[in-house]
Amino acid sequence: MPDRNKPCGDRVELQNSYVKLPDRFYQKICPEKFSDPKLVLFNHDLADELGLNLSDASEIAQLCSGQRLLPGSQPIAQAYAGSQFGHFSPQLGDGRAHLLGELKGLDLQLKGSGRTRFSRRGDGRSPLGPAIREFLVSEAMHALGVPTTRSLSVVTTGETVYRQDGPTPGAILARVAESHLRVGTFQYFASQGDLEALEILTNYTIKRHYPGIRSTQISDCCLELLRLFAERQGDLVARWYALGFIHGVMNTDNCSMAGITIDYGPCAFLDEFHQMKVFSSIDKFGRYAYGNQMAIVEWNIHRLADCLLPLIADDPQRAVSMAEQVLEEPLASFHNRLYLGFARKLGLKSLPEEGHTLVIDFLRYLQAHSLDFTLSFSHLRSLYEGDTHFYPVTSELHSFLSRWKALDPDLYQMDSINPRLIPRNHQIEKVITHANQGDYQPFEQMWEALKSPFEVSEEYGYLMDAPKMSERVYQTFCGT
Repeated sequence: MPDRNKPCGDRVELQNSYVKLPDRFYQKICPEKFSDPKLVLFNHDLADELGLNLSDASEIAQLCSGQRLLPGSQPIAQAYAGSQFGHFSPQLGDGRAHLLGELKGLDLQLKGSGRTRFSRRGDGRSPLGPAIREFLVSEAMHALGVPTTRSLSVVTTGETVYRQDGPTPGAILARVAESHLRVGTFQYFASQGDLEALEILTNYTIKRHYPGIRSTQISDCCLELLRLFAERQGDLVARWYALGFIHGVMNTDNCSMAGITIDYGPCAFLDEFHQMKVFSSIDKFGRYAYGNQMAIVEWNIHRLADCLLPLIADDPQRAVSMAEQVLEEPLASFHNRLYLGFARKLGLKSLPEEGHTLVIDFLRYLQAHSLDFTLSFSHLRSLYEGDTHFYPVTSELHSFLSRWKALDPDLYQMDSINPRLIPRNHQIEKVITHANQGDYQPFEQMWEALKSPFEVSEEYGYLMDAPKMSERVYQTFCGT
């Protein structure tokens, strides 16, 4: 076993601003030792952006499994709480993740790297399948222009992990993020009545993610943080809707303070359109269904507000009133953000008065005929030009067409905003099946294709197809 204290390369040095916070914010702990880490896939483009000039597969596997550490690395597991499916859990934390430090201001974290004091009864491991799913979906989201964590590598550990579908190879995902701060991080200290920690966390969050906030008064800082956070979340989730993306576990511990998509567990993209589609095996009652996501993010924003109330004003009622006032405008904009996203997919540069009805009617048409969401939008140019082979010809379609064409849609805008390729659930499952058997070529091919979602080369055309009935994926799993 290589010496993990021997620096892996001398090219960069990690920083770790979070370690400068009080020790109740985290646990200092190294990743566990693994018997035989092997590199599966490495994102060289992202590594270059980070200044990680690595090429040797063995060295990369050692670094990206935590067996060796870059200079300056101080691995920690972060503490946080969370409202999970509406029920508050006062202590969650990184139960299978280690934050190694920061490169160019971005967190470098390992996921599946072993137990911490936050593991509860978990094994701290990750199966290979969920690591592959997060790699593919997060990198696809980046290519689609959605704020997200990034994936640097997948490494197998040489161990076997046991989950609901039996034994599979163990793996570690190395991911990069603006930070791993969550609404649940605030809830952790708020639930303890630790106002000192809340103020420290608020100032740290502002310095790292909202440097435009200049006030010296903590109450004003909290109010401005709430407003800007709400704006980022509304924009983020509107982008999810426009792509047919379902996060699957929008708990507050999965709600990023940086306004990025984080923690891809039982996530999925729509195949056939249905407003209340659910894939997550643990979402028994559809709380996080596709059509509920904007309401849920608003709920999460209010949970952050709850945490900040004691810092906003001593009088609870006055604090609530001030928070409600500052949130009124951004929350009221959520409806328009969502519909404007769809209007742009229809080639409209703005949301005219009749735009809401046009969007609603088109989505109702898709749902009534169980049409594939992505293909229904990517074929719009053909529909505009008179080709209806993909669309059932009905009176509803004729009505939509006449009203839509009257608004003079921009066909080039549609081509640039409607992807032809998404990481389809059935294709991801095929990739995982091959990878579990040691064949990583389909993984590499799908990743390569997803880098260009708007212009797909002929060799990757098969990845655009909607699943046959026998190929459909009805449930996705979080892998914990």
